Amino acid sequence: MPLISTVGNESAGAYGFCKGSALAVDYLIVAGGGGGGTSVFASAGGGGAGGLLTGTSTLNANDSYVVTIGAGGAVGISGNNSSALGITSTGGGHGGGNVAPSGGNFSGGNGGSGGGSAIDNSAGSGVSGQGNAGSLGRGDPFLGGGGGGAGSASTRPVGGIGLQSSITGTSTYYAGGGGGGGSNASGGQDGQLAGAGGLGGGGSGGFGGPDGGGATATAGVAGTANTGGGGGGGARVDQFGNTSGGAGGSGAIIVRYTGTQKATGGTVTTYTSSGIQYVVHTFSSSGTFRIGA
Repeated sequence: MPLISTVGNESAGAYGFCKGSALAVDYLIVAGGGGGGTSVFASAGGGGAGGLLTGTSTLNANDSYVVTIGAGGAVGISGNNSSALGITSTGGGHGGGNVAPSGGNFSGGNGGSGGGSAIDNSAGSGVSGQGNAGSLGRGDPFLGGGGGGAGSASTRPVGGIGLQSSITGTSTYYAGGGGGGGSNASGGQDGQLAGAGGLGGGGSGGFGGPDGGGATATAGVAGTANTGGGGGGGARVDQFGNTSGGAGGSGAIIVRYTGTQKATGGTVTTYTSSGIQYVVHTFSSSGTFRIGA
């Protein structure tokens, strides 16, 4: 059934509401970022960014599409998938650590982008076309690996950079990896500064503090909401102390087309570039993209 009757309203076709009409759209689909890891004894890995997909699609005017925004992963948990228009991006992999629920083996999780590892266990890998790998952590002195980003793999301990998009009319980075956790100076080891999160909402790693007491120790920072950024890894504090990793940032879905408004769903904005008007539907939470009135 068409969403608007054309009986007695022959002009409806001019607005794109007739059954069978097509609407060409651009899309950006970002999954939830992975949570940073937490480790006792070692510095933990940062979470990988959520998978990022962009492209174009031609949709029928009488169609509706469920839009699902992937939640960021809790500490030590991989992010959740995002989906819309029949397309799914993959949640980011969790950062490595030995405190549940990170798997207990210091390895980073696989995902849209892979999580960084603690010590030198394996880092997570990314999904081709969506993201990149995390980096290996290090022991003695301890430093966590960073999570991969949509634009680049991590270079320990910094999270991988995300990708820029101007789909909203403003150039913005999405899907940066979380930074690896640092460590304090103790037991003859040098202190290690935590890794910065990657551009695109990646959280920075935790800091172990400058002294044995860890009075100024900080936890890994959460990824930024609606960017798909990975959470920062937790820090090592003394031989068996630690700070927690940060949660991953939730994903985002954005749909854009030219002309006047022809659909509903999300937050609707417009902008003009080179004489062309664009209509933008931004989803920060799950909903429905419906073409027509």
